[in-house]
Amino acid sequence: MKHNLGKMLIFLLAALVLQAKDFDYSFFIDKKNPYIKEAVLLTFELNQTNHHKTLLFDFDLNPSDSYSFQRIKSNKSGAIHHAMAQYTYLIYPLRSGDINITFELEKKVTSDDSSAYSFSGGRDIAMQLVTVKTSIALPPITLKAKALPEDTLLVGDFNITYNIKKHEAKAHEPLLFQAKIEGKGYPPLLDTLLPKDGNFTRFTEKPIVNSKTSTQGTQNTVIYPMALSHDKSFTLPPLVIKCFNPQTEKSYALIIPTQSFTITQPDVATLIDSIDSPKALKVDWSWLSALFSYFIVFVAGYLSAVSWKWEKRSLSQKDSPLKVKIQNCKDEKALLQVLMAADNKRFASSIEKLEASLYGNGKINIYKVKKELLEMPL
Repeated sequence: MKHNLGKMLIFLLAALVLQAKDFDYSFFIDKKNPYIKEAVLLTFELNQTNHHKTLLFDFDLNPSDSYSFQRIKSNKSGAIHHAMAQYTYLIYPLRSGDINITFELEKKVTSDDSSAYSFSGGRDIAMQLVTVKTSIALPPITLKAKALPEDTLLVGDFNITYNIKKHEAKAHEPLLFQAKIEGKGYPPLLDTLLPKDGNFTRFTEKPIVNSKTSTQGTQNTVIYPMALSHDKSFTLPPLVIKCFNPQTEKSYALIIPTQSFTITQPDVATLIDSIDSPKALKVDWSWLSALFSYFIVFVAGYLSAVSWKWEKRSLSQKDSPLKVKIQNCKDEKALLQVLMAADNKRFASSIEKLEASLYGNGKINIYKVKKELLEMPL
């Protein structure tokens, strides 16, 4: 048994040496002891060292509940036998303590002709794309995340502005209220800005989020649409959002000061007729009609906002250059070329189907494949 174990260890060491001869790699991170939800910039670089093979690589981070991440850019260069790649990510730790960032790396070995066909999309070459795939185990990178001060809600450098169109209204009339949080850091998303205390009525919508990620971090603009109403005058207490700036390592607060609202009561004399007669005894329900009108206006505004966001999203999807390219593909070869140029792992299944159809014995329905691709969020 010891003899077999020795052989197994020798085999594993030999395999590691062979892998090392094919390429080398390196990791770079800008900080190892971030705070929770502080941005960490990670760069992975890879260079082919065995120039007798044609190598391709796929690299990504493994998902985890302990951190979130986003790939910022991916650069691949180098001629055949001299593959080079660089991947850049922004990582946010989501808890304190030791956090292991784990990776997924796949090496593909193919022939020179096959690789040339894959990248050129030549139509006169009819050969099977032969690829040998190998998963490469990479050691994790450990971050030691620091805890935040107690009751911290947002992490980053933010400011807040607000707009309340009026502070006087009739009973139950909605008072429109909008707050906007802007700045760099972990996206400033909260369930609500309004306090749980207070017997006034609250109307809230989902926040409108605009976030852009770069090597400098995440720049955010988040708008919170709200409305308040009551049947009598009331006061909205100050809204205090506790924040922490990891760059200065200091806490601060975003504050919307106390807001007082004056609610006009309907004149009781207008609600009851002064003549003691059944025919003339009539209640004035005009205030209810007014309330209903205000409610309709509020709902109409809400639906307009939703419609605008939906239209914007639809236009964004409609104008996607990748979707247009996919729609314009007339055959399997053209579609395969578009998907491989996109360099997106979500297309791996579709690429394998197309390769099997073109160079193997597989059969596919190209319209079905295109439909599946167009239904993806691109």
